[in-house]
Amino acid sequence: MHVSTIRSSAGECAHEVLDAVPMVMRVIRNHLRRYGTKEMSVPQFRTLNFVYGKGGVSLSEVADHIGLTLPTMSMLVDGLVTHGLINRREDPEDRRRMTLTLTEPGRARLESARRATVAYLEERLRQLSASDRATITTAMRMLRELFTGGIDSAKD
Repeated sequence: MHVSTIRSSAGECAHEVLDAVPMVMRVIRNHLRRYGTKEMSVPQFRTLNFVYGKGGVSLSEVADHIGLTLPTMSMLVDGLVTHGLINRREDPEDRRRMTLTLTEPGRARLESARRATVAYLEERLRQLSASDRATITTAMRMLRELFTGGIDSAKD
């Protein structure tokens, strides 16, 4: 699967990303459902991961990141609060704003799900050559930087 000599237009690249990302997410979702995290959906996993990474975020920030409406995100977070995975607290600087943080059980559940998923992905990625894995690693870092504002997106 050596790809370093392939040249691609922005359109071809966009099609590859559009085709590959949902496929990878489907594999991750199926793995989460099958192995030890049956009680955690992908949106719950992504929510826990985002709250862990940012800490003290608002419901609207999480909804924006996950891509859910505020009412839907509120129901999802209510479930995570009920299961003791997330704390919801009034923001001391703005009483109208609630902040979300992980509980210790939430952190443990997230870490367990991440470990299992990373182990599964490692197993799959071992099928590729070291060079191909390096290419994927570089591409993923580039995509993260591009879509988090690290690369000047004003050129688009």
